[in-house]
Formats: sequence, structure tokens, C-alpha cells
Amino acid sequence: MNLFIYPLRAVAQAIITPPLSVILIIVSMMLYIKNNKTITMQKIILGGSVNSSIELTLSQIVLGIIGGTLGSIILTGLGVVFKDISDIIFLFLTSILLMLIRPRMICFSYSGAILGMLSIIIKAVSFYITQLSDLKIFNIDILYLMIFIGIFHIIEGVLVMIDGHRGAIPVFTNKHGKILGGYAFKRYWPLSVAVITSGVINNFNLKYLPISMEMPYWWPIIKAQEFNIITNTMLSIFPMYAILGYSTVTFTRTKREKATSSGIHIVAYGISLVIVAQLARVGLLGEIAVLIFAPFAHEFMLNIQRKSEEKRCAKFVSDEEGLVVLEIAVDSPIKDFGIDIGSKILLVNNTNINSEAEIYPILRKNLNRGILTIKDSSGFVKEFEYKHENNKRLGIALVPRNVNETDISSGDSESFKNILKMLKDKEEYKFKGK
Repeated sequence: MNLFIYPLRAVAQAIITPPLSVILIIVSMMLYIKNNKTITMQKIILGGSVNSSIELTLSQIVLGIIGGTLGSIILTGLGVVFKDISDIIFLFLTSILLMLIRPRMICFSYSGAILGMLSIIIKAVSFYITQLSDLKIFNIDILYLMIFIGIFHIIEGVLVMIDGHRGAIPVFTNKHGKILGGYAFKRYWPLSVAVITSGVINNFNLKYLPISMEMPYWWPIIKAQEFNIITNTMLSIFPMYAILGYSTVTFTRTKREKATSSGIHIVAYGISLVIVAQLARVGLLGEIAVLIFAPFAHEFMLNIQRKSEEKRCAKFVSDEEGLVVLEIAVDSPIKDFGIDIGSKILLVNNTNINSEAEIYPILRKNLNRGILTIKDSSGFVKEFEYKHENNKRLGIALVPRNVNETDISSGDSESFKNILKMLKDKEEYKFKGK
């Protein structure tokens, strides 16, 4: 068990020791600001919030640290050792560069494939230009690189299943003349990662952990071709931070259903990558096969989810019977009456309604009192008397029967500022009491 103490110490070091602890504080502040924008949007759309900024931020940080620790322990147990910490730094930097070109390319599957191909090309060219072999740049073990990426995809999938549904924002789209309600997801987790490298790191002004380890007889579980050379050198554990992200939209599932489905697909991809990575043992052809598999399998995984979304029936669509409840604020005044997501508001004072905006004039005519006829998600119809507080909203998002084309958002193309301005400018999102 002493083997697993080292990554735990390294992760703890990343949390409490500058400058890594400063990085964590900065990232936490950035996440809080982003989550605060999410809460602001929830309040504008619902008239209340589903989560709090602190709750969203703490769950990201705590779960990210736990996920990073678990991933580091797994990598240590498997025996994943990099020749130089620059291998992982190049991986992170390449991901950032790809993100600037296309945000969805931030995934390690793409940057890892590019680095791996560069490594193979440089090794081939170094046979003719000996100076390149002396530089030892991009001298990456493809097997360990792909295992690293696969393991952290597994961790990402678990995080998505546990926490991916939080902070979702209600969105609408138009399909075949019908307004569909759905959710836009965007979550990030800062992972504290401990990476084992061969040799002592002298190029970084950080307090890393040099190791003279007494290896258990079963270690490593996965052994690369050059592992015997590596184990004859000093091993060091280098703590760092990585960011995992999840972004998608659904109109056919609940928040938890979508997060669970996405997480399962991501975990399956991570497991398959770890398995296929073993082909790198075969030689050059095996390494090339793995490097091709990583990005293409990732695209295939995303395409499966897109096709599934297209084939499934929309879950939140209002009809002639009533308006579907898409989201409920935690402090909604009508939450206590048994209304939940998926319920329908059939009538307000025996009057049909087409949108939330039509409810308030009906209530005002009756001194802010009304009889709401509700059909809950189980199919039971019930009525209750409701007294509305002046200048407040119901704290729910209803899928309207009709909406202007300019007001429809899929959750992808609209920026925060555009949606914020659009909602603030619409009178139907404001309750004017008399």
C-alpha cells in the first residue's frame, strides 16, 4: 500500500503548496464567476435559481480533486511512467492550442494523437539527422500516453454521471413547427494530477517528490518495452492541474438521464482506449493504429450520441392539453403543491394558457388569486388554490406552445450576453403588479 501514498502526497501538495495552490485558487475564482453567470441566467429564465454559485463551484473543486486523486492512484498502480514531465505539459499546451482553433478539440484524444504522431515522425527523422535524437523532444511512450488519456476519460465519465447535470440551463428550439424544451450543459472540473516521471526534475521551481520506491512484486501491471531502463533511474512524482470539461444539449432526456447517458459513453470510450493502447506493444504499426483510433473513436462516440438524440422523441413539448414544466427554481412558491419537472399546467382559473406570460394577467384580475389545474408527471390531475405575491414570478420554466423565431435558442450559438439581453428585453419575463 506504500505505493499509493506517493500520489496522495503529491495531490495534497498541489492543494496546499504554492504556486500550485495559487493556481487552484485562480481556477476556483474563474469557475465561481462562470457559475454566477449561470445562476443569473437561471434567475432571469425562471424567476429564481436551481442551484447556488457556491454549490456549483464547490462540487466542481471537490469532485475534481477526488477524481484527480483516483486517476493518479490508478496510473501509479498500472505503472504509467513518463520519461519527462514535458510530455504531459506538451499534451496540455497542445490541447489549449486546439481549443483556440475549435473549442471541442480541447479533448486529450486529439492532442495526444498529434503528439504521438510527432514523436513517431521525429524518431524516424532522427535516423538521418542525429542532432534530433540528442534533443530528446517529443520522445513519448505511446502506450503510456494513451493509457493516461484513457484513464482520465474514465474519470471524466464518472464525473459527468455524478455532477454533469448541475447548472443546466433551460433552452428551446423549433422542430417540425413545435417548440421543444431542453437543457444546455456546461461543466468543468479542475483535477489535481500526480504524474510519475523517470529522473529528477530540475527545470521547475516546484517542490516535487523524488522517490526511491520499494516496488511491490506485482508492479507494474502494464509494462512498456523500455520499462526496465526507466526503473533503473530515480522516479519522481510531479503534481499538476488539468481541466476536464463537459458540454452538450438535450431535448429528449431529463438532466440526469442525459448526464448518465453521456457519462456511460465516455467511460466506454476510456476503457476501449486503454485496451486498444496495448497494440502499441506490437511496434510502429501498433502505435500508429492506436494514434488513429484515439481521435476517430472519440468522434464515433460523439456521433453515436448525436444520432441517438436525433432518433429519440422530444421529452418536453407542450400540447393542447397544457404547458409542460421544464424547470423549477428551488424557492418556487408553487413547488410545495407537488408540481415537478414534467408536470403540465392545464388551466388557470379555468382558462387555457399558451405561455407563462398569460398567467399573470389572469391572476391580477382575481386579486392575485387563482385555481391552478395541474397534471403531475404520474398523470394525476389535481387542483389547488394559489395566492400570488405581487411583482414575483412562479419560479418555473414552461415550454410555450408558440414563440418568436428570434427568441429560440439551441444553447450552442447564443452567448451569455445575447441571451441575457434578449430575456431582459421581453416583457413576458416580467410580472407587472398593480
